[in-house]
Amino acid sequence: MPADINPFGILYNPVSVANGLEMLLHEKHFIENDLIEYNGLWHSFYHHGRFSAINKDKALHNINERLAGSAQKLKGTELLFITFGTAWFYRYKTTGQIVSNCHKIPNNEFSRERLSVAAIVDLYKKLLPQIWAINPRLNVVFTVSPVRHLKDGAVENQQSKATLLLAVDELIKTFGGKTAYFPAYEIVMDELRDYRFYASDMAHLGDVAVNYIWDIFKEAFIEQQSLELTVKIQKVLNAVQHRPFNKNTKKYKEFLEKYSQIIVRLEQDYPNLNLKLEKEYFLCQLRDFG
Repeated sequence: MPADINPFGILYNPVSVANGLEMLLHEKHFIENDLIEYNGLWHSFYHHGRFSAINKDKALHNINERLAGSAQKLKGTELLFITFGTAWFYRYKTTGQIVSNCHKIPNNEFSRERLSVAAIVDLYKKLLPQIWAINPRLNVVFTVSPVRHLKDGAVENQQSKATLLLAVDELIKTFGGKTAYFPAYEIVMDELRDYRFYASDMAHLGDVAVNYIWDIFKEAFIEQQSLELTVKIQKVLNAVQHRPFNKNTKKYKEFLEKYSQIIVRLEQDYPNLNLKLEKEYFLCQLRDFG
């Protein structure tokens, strides 16, 4: 389905999220001076490490291509989810820049600070009206990540989450019907309190918890027609994962033809769907039959 997720990679603090949205809003074009070279790679302090590259031109291409596409999507989308992970952030001492990712540069080159509720609220009071000026239809849903930032310390993590929750509450009071809150944090803290819902690091969530939250999310935000469509899409995705004991049987060929036809019908009925990879997979498997 048409969705754009993390065009800068995963961002954690509200300032980095706001910086990313501002760049999309103004369609920023990155140049060499926006990058930093460290350990043989070119990095952007505004991006996750997956955008880093040995060749600076490759890094800039990846960054600018992604940014340009996401900037256009922001102008036309109806729903924007903003997730805050932590109120703690790192500032690069050399330039004073608040970074989204330290890229394993030594810690002594950064200062660590925590945002206040007022700072977050003031930032988004200025930013959101600018976004609505180019896309008045947009609705914004805030969430606070239930993932614990244990490297900050247990007490500091709780202070951070409390700061984020209070800031979101103030923003929703300010903007009313244009904003909403999805309580992923509260679902985990109040309903999924047992550690069996966590991954082995005891900070990230396990599949059971993720699916539990996803079920609540679907009921809150996805219409019935789309829910029925997701069932059909899931069957296609499951079929892609199917591995037969013998690929050279007539039955497996019929299986491939069946799902190729299902994809064609889905694309005809729902033009916004993107099933190109799945279609190519089944066609490639069919070509092996000659």
